Amino acid sequence: MLELAILGFLAEGPLPGHELRRRVSDLTGYTRPVSDGTLYPAINRLAKAGLLERRADPRAGAGRYMLSLTEAGRADMLERLRKPADHEITDFTRFYTVLSFLSHLPDVAEQHAVLRRRLAFLEEPVSFFYDGDRPLRAEEVSDPYRRGLLLTARATSRAERAWLREVLGEQPPENP
Repeated sequence: MLELAILGFLAEGPLPGHELRRRVSDLTGYTRPVSDGTLYPAINRLAKAGLLERRADPRAGAGRYMLSLTEAGRADMLERLRKPADHEITDFTRFYTVLSFLSHLPDVAEQHAVLRRRLAFLEEPVSFFYDGDRPLRAEEVSDPYRRGLLLTARATSRAERAWLREVLGEQPPENP
């Protein structure tokens, strides 16, 4: 997802490395901080693959670079957005990275296909806790912290599903 974030931010315009790092860190938040030891090797991989260009920025001083997306980088980013891996649909933070750049896909039908995959995932019965193979609902859990986790997750899922249905122009199911 780091590579998608890099490509996505550069699709919006050239950036110096330090500004790109700030934007990626702001996106991923405290749950997945981005260090220089992670960011710059990713930038180097993408540059070596021809997906971005690194040019010296003499206005910024010695050793400072301006990064920009190449046409190959734009095509790669669009493909990543069209066909996110299953774990990029099911993982909260990874999906939000996809969602952050989904508007770069020029075809609304392709955008909606990704959103439908997320909605289908959210509509599956799941839990953090199980009784055998049966997912436990918050009302069945006596531990107040686990119950709180389940109630919060339920509310978040309901809100996201409502937003997805609104964007997709779909009605909620009869028995939610």
